Amino acid sequence: MQAPQRHGGSGRPRDTHLDTALLDATLAVLGEVGYSRLTLEQVARRAGTTKPSIYRRWPTRQHLVLAALARQLGDVTVPDTGCTLCDLGEGLSVFVAAFDRMPPDVLGSLLADCAGRPELRAELLNTLFEPPRCAVGHMLRSARDRGDLRDDVDLDLAVDLLGSLVHYRILFGHAPVTERDIETAVETLLQGIATDYPALLAHAREAGGDSPTHPLHT
Repeated sequence: MQAPQRHGGSGRPRDTHLDTALLDATLAVLGEVGYSRLTLEQVARRAGTTKPSIYRRWPTRQHLVLAALARQLGDVTVPDTGCTLCDLGEGLSVFVAAFDRMPPDVLGSLLADCAGRPELRAELLNTLFEPPRCAVGHMLRSARDRGDLRDDVDLDLAVDLLGSLVHYRILFGHAPVTERDIETAVETLLQGIATDYPALLAHAREAGGDSPTHPLHT
């Protein structure tokens, strides 16, 4: 997942070490004071530079925070083992862990701040939410291509059904997303869209990626 970048015109090459220092400083300040109280002065002071250095890279505070959060999420590699239950469960767990690394309460405040500005809202969605959505979509398409899912399944809707568990709880923070929650969500969805759910379950058990103690299995 690539952080948003600004590319200036001709002149000195950008100091990538300062880029990293600014993004690290942004995450540190977010963790200390939250999004609403974060200022560019605090970030610049923490990184040992100036506000103009920030503005040469990111046009607004929101763009800076988006870049920092995108860097923290990183480039997440999703599994592709051929076991649909295993891959979806592990893939969602990877994304939950990535979002959990963000400072608490930042996403909700940032989304509210960007909601009334279409360009910023689009950048937020494209930077933080679209990459995991595309990755889950890829896993579901692979499952359909190997015959594990029905041909008539609306994959976009299936992605949203799985993603809503993660996004809703990350944004509102009323409950954590546990491994059991992920397993239950994946299995509940697959029971409705799989061509042969018992066969998927048997495959997962053979692959060692399934918990035989899960209530859906007993």
